[in-house]
Amino acid sequence: MKFSIIIPLYNRPQEIKELLETLVLQTYKQFEVLVIEDGSTKDAAAIVENFKDQLNIRYFVKPNAGQGFARNFGFERAQGDYFVIFDSDCLIPADYLEIVNNSLQTSWLDAYGGPDDAHPSFTPIQKAISYSMTSPFTTGGIRGNKKAIGGQFHPRSFNMGISRQVWEKAGGFIITRLGEDIEYSIRIHGMGFKIGLIPDAKVYHKRRTSFYQFYMQLHFFGRARINIYKFFPGSLKAVHFFPAAFTLLLGFTLITNILAWPIALLCNIFLAVLILLIFFHAWSKNKSAKVAFLSIIAAFIQLTAYGLGFIQDFWKRVIFKQS
Repeated sequence: MKFSIIIPLYNRPQEIKELLETLVLQTYKQFEVLVIEDGSTKDAAAIVENFKDQLNIRYFVKPNAGQGFARNFGFERAQGDYFVIFDSDCLIPADYLEIVNNSLQTSWLDAYGGPDDAHPSFTPIQKAISYSMTSPFTTGGIRGNKKAIGGQFHPRSFNMGISRQVWEKAGGFIITRLGEDIEYSIRIHGMGFKIGLIPDAKVYHKRRTSFYQFYMQLHFFGRARINIYKFFPGSLKAVHFFPAAFTLLLGFTLITNILAWPIALLCNIFLAVLILLIFFHAWSKNKSAKVAFLSIIAAFIQLTAYGLGFIQDFWKRVIFKQS
């Protein structure tokens, strides 16, 4: 089987260099790489050129239209039997394609997703963010899990593959951002394609390098959930309200601690228990007290940023019907 690896890129030349270095090391060699420069002002042309002797790689430049449509551009030009999508801020283990190929040969999937993890080289903040995004104590715990809440597993576009047959029947992304990967997953589920998780097909996802960037990303994710709801109203589950409920609870706790402390006692106990659970669980995962402490901050940022984005667009687009 030949894979076509499609990577949208926007102003991240150093990231694509690190990603391509990991692709050079793949033990399974039947693949091509398509890098789609999506209107960047800092292009990676020279960097990609340096890999042409090591990879079957093609480089395209197009006007900026967002990551979903950049992937569509790559789909249209891919020559492989199976299309694999990575974000540019991922590092790929050397046996990734071998694992995927063996898994598909054993148990075919029309589309798959894989989990993410923190690489040993990541900074403490990146490790804390990675923990938060995969933690059972945040909504990150439902990602990369066979037992997806709601009964369906939805691959995410940082680590996702689709067969050529899916592309030919379903086409590509119909929105370019704000939950484009989940909309696509729901749509191809509805067409009857077999979709699943390949648990060992993990990538190392660098995500964001600061808490401010992480906050902005998760606020965007909260808004994206409402965008998906506008396409598929039935996709909104109780779990998606949890970050908003947590955010409101946190605000209530802060106010009552100032104005009516006894009322806040139960909330304070709940938050204290949550903080301790996150700290010790993150410590056990990363073997670092520093990362464990930063994981508490990351988890609270994740829940409140997502919650505020969710509340913002729920209020505007669901309650007041704004476009």
